[in-house]
Amino acid sequence: MPSAPVTNNPKHFVPGTDLLPAGTLAPFLLICGLFFLWGIPNSMNDVLIRQFSKSFEITRLEAGLVQWAFYLGYFVFALPAGLLMRKYGYRAGLIVGLLLFAVGCCLFLPAASAGRYAFFLTALFVVASGLSFLESAANPLIAQFGPTATSERRLNIAQAFNPIGTITGALVGTRFIFSGIELTPTQVAAMKASGEYAAYLHHETVRVVAPYLVLAGLVLLWAIFIAFTRFPKFVRSREEDAGNSANWRVLLRERHFLFALPTQFFYVGAQVGTWSYFIKYAQEYAHASERSAGLLLAGTLAAFGIGRFGSALLMKRIPASRLMQGYAVANVFLLAFGALHPGQAGLIAIFATSFFMSIMFPTIFALGIKDLGPNTNVAGSLLVMTIIGGGVLTLAMGGAGEFFHNTAISYLVPLVCYFVVFAYAFGMAGYQRRRAMQSTFEV
Repeated sequence: MPSAPVTNNPKHFVPGTDLLPAGTLAPFLLICGLFFLWGIPNSMNDVLIRQFSKSFEITRLEAGLVQWAFYLGYFVFALPAGLLMRKYGYRAGLIVGLLLFAVGCCLFLPAASAGRYAFFLTALFVVASGLSFLESAANPLIAQFGPTATSERRLNIAQAFNPIGTITGALVGTRFIFSGIELTPTQVAAMKASGEYAAYLHHETVRVVAPYLVLAGLVLLWAIFIAFTRFPKFVRSREEDAGNSANWRVLLRERHFLFALPTQFFYVGAQVGTWSYFIKYAQEYAHASERSAGLLLAGTLAAFGIGRFGSALLMKRIPASRLMQGYAVANVFLLAFGALHPGQAGLIAIFATSFFMSIMFPTIFALGIKDLGPNTNVAGSLLVMTIIGGGVLTLAMGGAGEFFHNTAISYLVPLVCYFVVFAYAFGMAGYQRRRAMQSTFEV
């Protein structure tokens, strides 16, 4: 059996506390703010895919490289982030992540000046490298901010700040990146003949810069807050214990962690892919304008947020693994309908999937790192690496859309992913029952 995590030691907590020990609310909310911050660029990617498709005149598959470059940053830097935090602690990981995040946002200015798609992809890679540090630190930190028994609820509450950020990103992108100008083929031909088309494309490209520069300023401000905030003593104590006694090889014996890795890969792919082509689906099959489709994207992200808050309350009565089983089944049926019946009704079905996917990332993460003691940091970093599924499966959706000349049919890719999520949730329900029985016998 794995050693009991430090957070179970009653001397660290006031008796009767449920989610948070006394005196930890302020730093908890500050870390929750990070979930809001990294939600902004995540949803702005969905706007960029549509914007770059227009301003650089690229295919669905080429536009999917936005997500590939972004999530490659997560994959490359997640493990270095875990190693840095193992040596220097959570604060160092958070500050490094915020600085990289800000630098990547600032790189949008020279990328726009050069007018090169590859430069924007590089900027997105740097942004995501920073987010990799933030997620590698914030997710396990929140999970360990209180008793292990309530880690899923605590992480779902913190993650509920993320959709507020994604909604903000979608609205900002829709308002300040989309110009609302949608040219017909006849207008394009006329502008090319008059020599005005290149200037129009450059103007559309430059529109992405201002939102990212403002975001860079906000991120730097948050880095200052983190630098001067004192974390609870029990968190610092746990960091010291992890540095002294961690042994990542133990993770190879923890099946609930090992199976969480592919599950998180497929889940993130389903989430990112669903949102990445949502605007295109709305335009093609519901005949929505560019800005209307952007507002619909913000709406589905709001459903995601409602799902996070509402499901955190449901978890008081329903085990997280059992709730996730039901949500995975719901999304299989909704995506099947959206893929096979494109149109207004299909769009509503895909819109609704955001509510049911809401709990999956934090629940898979919390279940995956449960009871790992001093190896929690490394385990968390490896789980963050699986976020590259957002890049891989978004490209798979783009490729399917190009091959079949059908955006709707590409939604069968995330449908398959939810079968994997269901299987993991089903297995974890059994694992938790066995653990509960073990605890009863030990007592």
